[in-house]
Amino acid sequence: MKIIRNEEELEGFLLLLKERAGGVSEEIVSAVKGIVSDVRVRGDLAVREYTGRFDGLKTENLRIGLREIKAIARKADPEGVEVLSVAATRIRDFHLRQKEESWSYRERGAMLGQIIRPIQRVGIYVPGGKASYPSTVLMNVIPAQVAGVKELALCVPTPGGEVNPYVMAAISLLGVREVYRVGGAQAIAAMACGTETIKKVDKIVGPGNVYVATAKRMVFGEVDIDMIAGPSEVLIIADRTAPPEFVASDLLSQAEHDELASSVLVTSSERLALRVSEEVKRQIKTLGRREIAEASLKNFGAIIVTRTLGKAVRVANLIAPEHLEIMTEKPEKLLPQIQNAGAIFLGKWTPEALGDYAAGPNHTLPTGGTARFFSPLGVYDFVKRSSLLSFSRQSFQRLSSVVETLSDLEGLEAHGRAVKVRKGISEESNR
Repeated sequence: MKIIRNEEELEGFLLLLKERAGGVSEEIVSAVKGIVSDVRVRGDLAVREYTGRFDGLKTENLRIGLREIKAIARKADPEGVEVLSVAATRIRDFHLRQKEESWSYRERGAMLGQIIRPIQRVGIYVPGGKASYPSTVLMNVIPAQVAGVKELALCVPTPGGEVNPYVMAAISLLGVREVYRVGGAQAIAAMACGTETIKKVDKIVGPGNVYVATAKRMVFGEVDIDMIAGPSEVLIIADRTAPPEFVASDLLSQAEHDELASSVLVTSSERLALRVSEEVKRQIKTLGRREIAEASLKNFGAIIVTRTLGKAVRVANLIAPEHLEIMTEKPEKLLPQIQNAGAIFLGKWTPEALGDYAAGPNHTLPTGGTARFFSPLGVYDFVKRSSLLSFSRQSFQRLSSVVETLSDLEGLEAHGRAVKVRKGISEESNR
């Protein structure tokens, strides 16, 4: 990991992170556009062809039936299933607190309010490339269920036909019945456009690779999406009190995701910077995904030394990281200054890994600096809101002149007429 000590190097690194989160190559965009168009026209036939080409799986049956789900789930180790159950309970408990209720109020003959209703049908993408993610099933399905979504369709890539038993165990645990052995851009296209087998959804959620993310961006508007998730990232603000071995292990926990993951330490302690650098070198030697972690740290990892913790916070707000750990003597003191972060982890006993699996808050978080305007996935992502209005004749009359004047200002004659027609009838009935 490079150690950055001056403004020029810092600006260069920030630019690197910006480019990492930037545009997608024309080649990828063109390929995804072709896949989406093809699935839109040829439906299941196109989906099967792409599944055979990209996943090495030739099958006529795109759906994974309930019996197959349960049979594969039984292959999972019971201890692992129990752990999934514990995590599911905690995740559900957290998300139950996010539920919104419809509301209304009355004012002199008028009633105004907002109705909260769940989205009818949601498609969930569960990635399966360099690793399998049963935790993604929990994090995406549970808030949808809490919101009251009636129909959930999961797309799970199964390269070579191999189905991860823990992914199926998570699906079985949550009672999801509609699952497809489809991945990549073709899965997003199928859910967005609908095919003979996969019914069109209203919203698509779930992380994926660059092809999946590009497809989600492409179908947005035809369906809703959660966010465009990019490579994972962690930023740690630490002072001299932070244990170097804790900091190093947390940096590596992100670096092992993939070569594009970003792991950054920002510290006011030169001594800690040096010790963490050495600790990373020591720990990475025994890492199973060592090559991936080394590439990630070489390309997008850094230790940034600042004069003060205040400057460290400013750097963190500029980067707007997916995961922000604050490992200082009094981490809560820095919290009011944090403006941009997907999830904030306070103290040395709160590693990002807790949030990934079992703490309760959602691990689907904004990446690539989008924490400036995006939020973590939550129950609120699976509902829609309708405004509610009801006016009596008297309350209509009190507001009619305001509407007439505003419609005149905007030159929308028919708007004003809609009020004048009612106003005239109302006045006649009062005679």
